[in-house]
Amino acid sequence: MATAAYLTAWKVVRLLPERLAYALFALGADWVWWRHGTGVQRLEKNLARAVPDAGPGQLRELSRRGMRSYLRYWCDAFLLPGWDADRLARTCRVDDPERLKRVFSSGGVVAALAHQGNWDHAGAWACVHLAQVTTVAERLRPEAVYQRFLDYRRSLGMEIYPLGDPGLIGKLIRQVRGGAFVPLLADRDLSGNGVPVTFLGEPSRMAPGPAAIALASKAPLLPVNTYYERLPGGGWGLVLQIHEPVPVPTTGTNAEKIAVMTQGCADALSAGLREHPQDWHMLQVVFDSDRTSR
Repeated sequence: MATAAYLTAWKVVRLLPERLAYALFALGADWVWWRHGTGVQRLEKNLARAVPDAGPGQLRELSRRGMRSYLRYWCDAFLLPGWDADRLARTCRVDDPERLKRVFSSGGVVAALAHQGNWDHAGAWACVHLAQVTTVAERLRPEAVYQRFLDYRRSLGMEIYPLGDPGLIGKLIRQVRGGAFVPLLADRDLSGNGVPVTFLGEPSRMAPGPAAIALASKAPLLPVNTYYERLPGGGWGLVLQIHEPVPVPTTGTNAEKIAVMTQGCADALSAGLREHPQDWHMLQVVFDSDRTSR
């Protein structure tokens, strides 16, 4: 049933008037939020780290905005393949274009992103305006949905490697050395062997991949937050919040350098999430204390 629902949505949503499609997804978000199931409860626990001073009522309203942002991401996903380069340019902006230009002036770049805003929109925009985008897709179940996501992201111009592919890190290093832009979601450790970091003020773990690839390829490691903003004519646009590249330590082993650089990503992403917590779509366990308390 889940497979049928996803595959049907890819076809049906684009047939609806766009305003109606977004309104229906907003209603769906409110319904899920009202039910207050496990995913919404987990979202609220994560948001409490980004906004530690929020009271229960504030946190509940923030999770409602968060679910609307999350379902907006899904509506975007079903509509994005029909957006042309002009639509991408009109609905995506960079908060510091000069910094971005400087970072990309020397060739390939590795980026560390959070599950925030719409990273697929950012990737589609980057394919047109920055460089060839090469990234990694988390394996999903059922397989038909996973394959549809691979097709979807490739249709946006991105080159996708499945997570867990043999020699994956080496392939990404070669892509960066060839001038590609390699953005990787970094705020959740999928491997179980992540680097210990302090994230939003608490112990957590992040994947070492972004730092390891940047270090091996000698490419800049760029933390990037993405969040939604209202457009003047109505609707929503995406903002790419570009941080300064993470410095490479001058001493230490590779493992020690990767740990320091990964913490640098955690610090930058934490700052962006505190500014725009409503767009953090994290309905899974992130923090060490939540893992041990289950």
